[in-house]
Amino acid sequence: MSAETRSSLLVELFVEELPPKALKKLGESFASVLVESLRAQGLCADASEATSFASPRRLAVHISKVAAKGADKLVQQKLVPVSIGLDANGKATPVLLKKLAALGVVADPLPNFHRATDGKAETLFLNQMVTGTALGPALQKAIDETLQKLPISKVMTYQAADGWSGIKFVRPAHGLVALHGAEVVPVQALALQSGRTTQGHRFESLKPVIVVRDADGYAAQLESEGAVIASFALRRAEIVRQLTAKAQQEGLVPIDDDALLDEVTGLLERPNVLLCRFEPEFLQVPQECLILTMKQNQKYFPLLDAQGRLTDRFLVVSNIRPTDASAVITGNERVVRPRLADARFFFLQDRKKTLQSRVPSLAKVVYHNKLGTQAERVERVRAIAKAIAQQLGGEALAAAADRAALLAKADLLTEMVGEFPELQGIMGGYYARNDGESEAIADAIVDHYKPRFSGDALPRNAVGLAVALADKIETLVGMFGIGQMPTGDKDPFALRRHALGTIRMLTERELPLALDELIALALPAFLGRIQDPTQALTDFVFDRLAFALREQGFTAQEVDAVVSLRPQRLAEVKQRLAAVRAFAALPEAAALAAANKRIGNILKKSDVQQGAKVEPALLHEEQERSLHDALGKVAKESAPLFLKGDYTGALRAFAKLRVPVDAFFDKVMVNADDVALRSNRLALLQQLHALMNQVADLSRLAA
Repeated sequence: MSAETRSSLLVELFVEELPPKALKKLGESFASVLVESLRAQGLCADASEATSFASPRRLAVHISKVAAKGADKLVQQKLVPVSIGLDANGKATPVLLKKLAALGVVADPLPNFHRATDGKAETLFLNQMVTGTALGPALQKAIDETLQKLPISKVMTYQAADGWSGIKFVRPAHGLVALHGAEVVPVQALALQSGRTTQGHRFESLKPVIVVRDADGYAAQLESEGAVIASFALRRAEIVRQLTAKAQQEGLVPIDDDALLDEVTGLLERPNVLLCRFEPEFLQVPQECLILTMKQNQKYFPLLDAQGRLTDRFLVVSNIRPTDASAVITGNERVVRPRLADARFFFLQDRKKTLQSRVPSLAKVVYHNKLGTQAERVERVRAIAKAIAQQLGGEALAAAADRAALLAKADLLTEMVGEFPELQGIMGGYYARNDGESEAIADAIVDHYKPRFSGDALPRNAVGLAVALADKIETLVGMFGIGQMPTGDKDPFALRRHALGTIRMLTERELPLALDELIALALPAFLGRIQDPTQALTDFVFDRLAFALREQGFTAQEVDAVVSLRPQRLAEVKQRLAAVRAFAALPEAAALAAANKRIGNILKKSDVQQGAKVEPALLHEEQERSLHDALGKVAKESAPLFLKGDYTGALRAFAKLRVPVDAFFDKVMVNADDVALRSNRLALLQQLHALMNQVADLSRLAA
């Protein structure tokens, strides 16, 4: 083939069943890294397109327009300065000869050099024509890089075909296909030599071995001869299509669960959706329990009615398509029945004991060796929840929050939560209603874990809000207090999620609670067994806040301007950001922001006392008197606006300061020789700086 020949390339690694939850990511990585490596080596055209394939027993990629050989390239190699490389007679010095030898260039006769300045001195450059890489070596390098970079959490060690060599990979590999058009590209991987044979479906393939004719026909041939839909995306789409169609026949909808859908797609190669049923009496059990056991243990898709209620029907995605599927259906119905019976047994057993009767046993459950038992933690959460609720709604709310906090962790000791930890809180709500607790307290028990994830709903009522805040603040203060802060991507106690949940509740519900007050409320509950984490925890929460605000579309400048002031009432942050955005749109904004930054720099270098008074008698220059007068008027105008939370109006008032501020810096020498004058001018700037930065640090808006 010539260097200009371009054909499609197919690479397939045939393996034993891959981990289904990781299959999507493995397939994407296999394709992207291999393509990136070939592109870097000049084998892929700009118009080359890559198609990823990933099924339980294969990782593959199809790439269009791949060259048999990379194009030759002219490469300019920097050598040495002319003064060092050539002597007075223009002959090569030992330094130049050594450099050429290191590059593998024959120095007799000397090659033609190109002279050019490198910015410092005239330098010798050598133009070399580098031969393009052939596809075989390039693909070998790409495969090696791809296998090395696959996101494998845990590798297996297995023997190669020779019976001696040990191979490490996610699963034992049994075949390697590498085709450029219809020709095999000779490469190796995992002790396998490339060829053109692969295997189809374990049970429904038409042939035990499939000979792949060419790269472009791979997917179609695998489906027609091997009964395998190789593309993860197409297989997933086919499952969705069948699920939807089968559910619509029943007038129902399948449960929406992307993670389950990805996992099921990773489990099979030829999807076939079947309708199954279970006995209606199981529906007396809370639907969360039944749904979870069907999804988690059996990988089934429960069917819901139009109101979102669970029905006695569910969908199974089978990996085979028999003419008569009745045996598959009855088999799955038989398998799910004991699971549902277990859930019913747990539920009935749990209801025989009240939540309150379980609370004392929390003393036997260790929460953390430095923070005591779950019973001790419950007492801390109760104390914090009561204090929060007292501020939000007085004695009645405090009493309800105390009761909800007392019972919130009791369901950890139930059979159902022991089997399905994901149901903690949810089951507590069911059992609380069974015990005769009020709806508000039952809802609070369910909601005190909220928000559990990004985009999750917040607690429904004030009781739940108080307990959820208390639960998260207790966790944050306790873990930071014993030095268990997140590091890198490690966050075993989900402190980032707890911080974001706290931020969301304070901001979205506009709670009149200050962050420093919440931390101060929590500290006494630990009875002196932790260090005061206020500074580190405050920094952590504001870092999370800044991250969340940038995710919401606010600019880095806007966020920095507000967050740098550490406003403790997080409920005010959005109003401050809106004010900053409105201020930045004013024609005076840029000049005032620059002046603010300049004032800040001057004050940092000065020794002016905080809160220093301005002496009007020492204002000698007309411009400093004008600024002092304007400052007084703007302060009088903006103060009531600031107090009532009209931050936009307060910042707009500062626009009137531009002219006197510009005049001051044009005509007045701040660092005057006279100590009294200098101190007075610094005091004036300090007042100006403090007034302008009440809402946000406006210097952060300076270019």
